[in-house]
This record gives sequence, C-alpha cells and structure tokens, in this order.
Amino acid sequence: MDKKLGAVLRLANGTEFRGWSFGYDEACDGEVVFSTAMVGYPESLTDPSYSGQILCVTYPLIGNYGVPEEGLDERGISRNFESGRIWVRGLVISQYSEDYSHWDAVKSLGEWMKEQKIPGIYGVDTREITKYLRDKGSMLGMIVPDGKEKDFPVDDPNLENQIAKVSCTEIIRYGSGEKKVLLIDCGVKHNILRCFVERGVEVIRVPWDCDFTNMEYDGLFISNGPGNPEFCNRTVGHIRKAMKTGKPIFGICMGNQLLARAAGASTYKLKYGHRSHNQPVRMVGSNKCFVTSQNHGYAVDGSTLGADWEPWFINMNDGTNEGIRHKREPFFSVQFHPEASSGPTDTGFLFDEFISKL
Repeated sequence: MDKKLGAVLRLANGTEFRGWSFGYDEACDGEVVFSTAMVGYPESLTDPSYSGQILCVTYPLIGNYGVPEEGLDERGISRNFESGRIWVRGLVISQYSEDYSHWDAVKSLGEWMKEQKIPGIYGVDTREITKYLRDKGSMLGMIVPDGKEKDFPVDDPNLENQIAKVSCTEIIRYGSGEKKVLLIDCGVKHNILRCFVERGVEVIRVPWDCDFTNMEYDGLFISNGPGNPEFCNRTVGHIRKAMKTGKPIFGICMGNQLLARAAGASTYKLKYGHRSHNQPVRMVGSNKCFVTSQNHGYAVDGSTLGADWEPWFINMNDGTNEGIRHKREPFFSVQFHPEASSGPTDTGFLFDEFISKL
C-alpha cells in the first residue's frame, strides 16, 4: 500500500469520524447507510440498490479475500457480482485487509475500487457509526481525503430517480424455455436472473419505463432497485395495465413497493432502512419465520392496502410490511431477497410458486 493518506467521514449534522483513505483518493458524497452482514462485500458493492449511497459495513474483516475475476457466463449473467460495476458511492470499513488470500481472487479490494473511482475510508469505529445512524437515522454525508476538501450541501439521492440510472437501456433475453417471464429492470441483481434461467424459464429483461403491455409473456416480474418508488409512476401505470390481464405477477424489494402502489397503496421512507443478511420475517397467519437478506430504504404502508389485498409477510424486528398478495389473483411480492445466497435459501420456493402459476 502507498503512504497512508488521512480521511474523514463527515455527516450532514457536522459529526466526523477520522480514519485513512483507501481505494480512490477523492471526495465523494451520498446517503450514509449501514449493513451488519458478515460476508459478501463484492456482491454488496455491485448491488444496484446501493446507488447513491455511502455504505458503512460493521463486519471488521473487509478485503481479506480480495476480489474475484469479472466477467459473464455463457448465459450473459455475471459470474461473481450482482451487476457489471460498483454502485456504492463510497465505502466505510473498520479494518482493511491489504494482504488478501483466496484461490479465486485476482486483485485487492482497494485496487478494484481505485479502478472504478470509488473512495473508501478505514480505521473508523463502524459499530459506533452504525449505532449513531440507528439513533439519528440515515443521513447525507461525505468521505473527504486530506487535501481534497468538499463542502455541504450535497446531492440527495432520494430526490433523484436512481432507478433510471441503474436500469438497462435495451431489451435483453436470457435462457430458453416454454415459459417466458418479462422482467422489469429497476436495478436487477444478477442472481435473480440465474434463479429463473436455472429453472428453465426464458427471461425478457426490459428497461424500467418500457411499455411492455403489448409484448408476449407468461408472467411479469418486478425487480429490486434503489431509491424512492415515487419516481416510477410510469412503471406503476404499466403494472396496472398488466394486472388487468390476470397473468401472474411477482415482485422483489422495489417490486414489492411498485406492485403495492399499482394496487393503490402508499409507501414511505424508513428511518435507516433494512440492509443486512439477518432480517427475520414471519408469514402472516402462521408461526413460520424466515431469515432473509434485504436492502431497501422505503417500505409499503400495509394499512393502505385495499380490500382485495392482504399483507403476506411482516418484519419481526419493527413490524413493517415484508410482502403483499392479492386475495384471488396470482399477484404477490416480497420486500426481501429470496434469491440471496448469504446464508439460508429457504425462501427460494417463491420462485417455484411463481413459475407454477405461469
């Protein structure tokens, strides 16, 4: 590593945490959020749902296994990442492992971040930062290396259409099969594509604002994505048209919020969001509880659901909505990520349930 360069994480209310710069030695700004996940920093950094955000990771060993090779498999799906690039604006960690060790690694985390111009800071107490954000709520902030001064105000990612930034710009097809799933790309994670293709389904991936209502498909899938769902009224309108056909609809994360809005419900911003691999959710009407992976800053207001809809899952930590379903039609969605492989995969059955209805 080159000679250490000091840096500071500065929050909008003036609170500062001083450490050392790594990665790209320039200033950055965004919404500072936290994750308590223990593994998976290559996947987290490439998750489009982190667009516009500075991510604080509490797990202390970051960089210890380096970064695997980039590239797509024969189906056009990323082998090792959730998308084709890093989406976080900056990374905050406690300890940086410069000397990585893993059979699949081809570069260090710092080298990868420098290549993609992503600033980072280490040597700070990330657990203290997490407790602070848990108390005060997510807030705007910046990473500023010494000599690279930057002043507030900064751009608030919640006031921008983040989905338009991360969505594909053309129609892309994956896999083959008798059944076709039309996927609205709001920032889709590549393992979602893999979950469908490995189940023998052809996926038609379309941009977030594409009018797909005259296209041929057997079922509609609404992907995850970043930011405020209120920017996607155009998408919501297309979903409402699709609901009139009676074809199955399945949504994940942002897809849960957009389906709810299409059904007439409202959404709201959470204090600090759910971004971790250990969120417990309960299936309504049962004692079944699942450990889930999540990444979102907004939620569905379950009290605004119409008479034809019902809550499907509830967060056991704060009681927020984690899924909805229609009482008669094959429309349902979840706020968590059943495709995640960060630990338990016991909600993968949701893909099977959706495909069985096609």
